[in-house]
Amino acid sequence: MVSSAHSLRLGFVLLAVVAAALVVVAVACMAPSAAAAGVDDGDWEITAESEATVERGLRWLAVNQGPEGNWGSNDLGLVAVGGLAFLSAGHLPGIGEYGQAAERALSFVVKNAKPSGLLNIAGPQRDTYNHGLSTFVLGQAYGMTGDARIGKALDRALKLIARTQGPAGGWAYQARSEDGDLSLSVMQAKALRSAVDSGFEIPPSVIEKAIANVRQHYAPQGGKPNRPEAELKKLPGQFTYSKGGGKATVAMAAAGVVCLQEFGQYDDWRIAKSMERVNAEIAKVKPQQAHNGKMPFDAYTLNYVGQSLYQVGGPGWKRHYPALRDAIVGAQVIDPKNPANDGKWAAGSHVFGKSGDLYGTAVAVFVLSIPNRYLPILQKGNTDPGSTDQGSTDEKTVGPRP
Repeated sequence: MVSSAHSLRLGFVLLAVVAAALVVVAVACMAPSAAAAGVDDGDWEITAESEATVERGLRWLAVNQGPEGNWGSNDLGLVAVGGLAFLSAGHLPGIGEYGQAAERALSFVVKNAKPSGLLNIAGPQRDTYNHGLSTFVLGQAYGMTGDARIGKALDRALKLIARTQGPAGGWAYQARSEDGDLSLSVMQAKALRSAVDSGFEIPPSVIEKAIANVRQHYAPQGGKPNRPEAELKKLPGQFTYSKGGGKATVAMAAAGVVCLQEFGQYDDWRIAKSMERVNAEIAKVKPQQAHNGKMPFDAYTLNYVGQSLYQVGGPGWKRHYPALRDAIVGAQVIDPKNPANDGKWAAGSHVFGKSGDLYGTAVAVFVLSIPNRYLPILQKGNTDPGSTDQGSTDEKTVGPRP
């Protein structure tokens, strides 16, 4: 039997979904569409095979989630990404086939938020990773539902991000006011952008410093990033893990692109330079039907590669997404007699065991669901820090717009 309180909550969520949908439609009307950016919408983005693959992945996530909603993981960021997989496929908390699974994942994150706003219950060295990932997902969830409980946790989380930004615009591994590497800066920047999409006001100076910090992580091949900009534009290069050109991975190339794109820096010349690396790596992806759980990139890299490809759009999206999509489809484990395996992917690196399967499966479902464009982050809009659309210039204000 459904309780009256539960019925009221469902009614609230339905009303919130309608309101959020109207906001998204309004933003979409004002913002350049994917087609306007050079992407032709059509049947080529989603296939019958990719749809079936997403469904099998969602089933794995739901069956293996557990009553607590956390897949046995204490990394709130991973649990949040599990919730994001359901959202990206159009399953809102408490509504529809996987609504309860989405609700449990998001509830686990929210109920474990600390009084400071920190979204981490693992070791302190994971503060910023778990906090950034969780805040990003809560921003998407709030934008799609308007749930006040999520909004409260999101508000505190955003204030913590603003409070712990380092002098050079970055963030440290632990939640304190220091600067770190690009992986940390991008994660917090994405969380801020996620909140902007959902109607929260962020102090413009925080975003401006974050963008500047990301740009400082761009380097030409061979180092020497302090060359004149006119010279750098002529050389191959990309965003790197550390300033000065350290760890020039495809993940960092894509991550820097995602950050600048999402903050509306579409004309930044560093984007095209870094996408040369990203597209070259995607071009190496080979078709497969091994169904062994091994994706073309590890989950961390795939998350940024898929997003960068979509955010930049244009011919690159149409040329490379099908290959990426089909490789993910061909890697999914198919084992109908074993629910613990059927429908999953492995993370590939960084995270292993069941948590790795959670991470790999959630990211794969998310990338395959990007063409749905359900998430607020996939709606292109004006987030120029100098724009009046950015919201209040009050440096102390972080909260939803009235």
